[in-house]
Amino acid sequence: MPISREAVLAVLKSVADPIAGGDIVASGVMRALNVNEAGAVRFVLEIPPRHAEAYQAVKARAEAILQAQEGVTGVSIVMTGHTEKAPPELRARKPEPAGPEPIPGIARIIAVASGKGGVGKSTVAANLACALAQQGWRVGLLDADVYGPSQPRMLGVSGRPASPDGKTILPMRNHGVTMMSIGLMTNEDQAVVWRGPMLMGALQQMLTQVQWGALDILLVDLPPGTGDVQMTLCQKAQVDGAIIVSTPQDIALLDARKGIDMFRQMKVPILGMVENMSTHICSRCGHEEHVFGHGGVASEAAKLNVPLLAEVPLDLQIRLASDGGAPITVSQPDSAQARAFHDIASALVTREVA
Repeated sequence: MPISREAVLAVLKSVADPIAGGDIVASGVMRALNVNEAGAVRFVLEIPPRHAEAYQAVKARAEAILQAQEGVTGVSIVMTGHTEKAPPELRARKPEPAGPEPIPGIARIIAVASGKGGVGKSTVAANLACALAQQGWRVGLLDADVYGPSQPRMLGVSGRPASPDGKTILPMRNHGVTMMSIGLMTNEDQAVVWRGPMLMGALQQMLTQVQWGALDILLVDLPPGTGDVQMTLCQKAQVDGAIIVSTPQDIALLDARKGIDMFRQMKVPILGMVENMSTHICSRCGHEEHVFGHGGVASEAAKLNVPLLAEVPLDLQIRLASDGGAPITVSQPDSAQARAFHDIASALVTREVA
């Protein structure tokens, strides 16, 4: 079994820093630690150039003790120097990545998006996550709808995530789904009043500083529209596809088209569309009524040459289950209402996205 990042840090804490004192982790000379899934360990020793000889012995000791650890398949340590008198802003900086990069441990990232709010995107995301988990997939759900985080309520999760080292965050888990949301960091009735740079920073933290573990799929519940969060996700992370949620009415479809166009400009494939609130069946008389129209999403999907993944009904039980913290796929997994979400999950698996 490959060694964990935490185990590597524990080993490196036994390596003394001959100049700064303490160990090389505490003194800060050890930087940019990376432990991949195969057990290869890489990091940088950033040292004062005039003490290079002393740190050669440190490098040799670190290599030796790491190579002796079970689960380590390789060790790469790069020594680099900085001028002690130079101010931080003048020191050499690592270049920004040229494009989107995969998140370690996550096989697929799928965005769940909508052109406008109020179409049930978060309800679809929560139920889809639970349906995939019930089919045996390792599923994560990142609630990136920063201004309106609803996944803690929908998945029945409360409390604040822990951070054992002050750098990484332990996500929450319920119904077989690993979940992280900005809503866990704020009070339920507290507004998040942030501009673009803060939004982008929060999203990057939730992507890269959360201990997601090994996941087959990470679903990202995006805010409505085509703003900073969507662009940051597509520019920083390797997104394997997007699901567009819309109601059948023309106004919702106008905005859905814009969302699809944004993903295509960002080179993210559209995996399909979901028509939510497709039809309503009266619980007393059985009369079927298309409150928001019908077939609009199917028609749009056909025009755009993307699959229609499901038609989800407008149903009281779906709403009650979401408000109660156990989505309909969990509380009534064999119901007709849950079937639509299982259909979406099966369609994704059939397309080999999972």
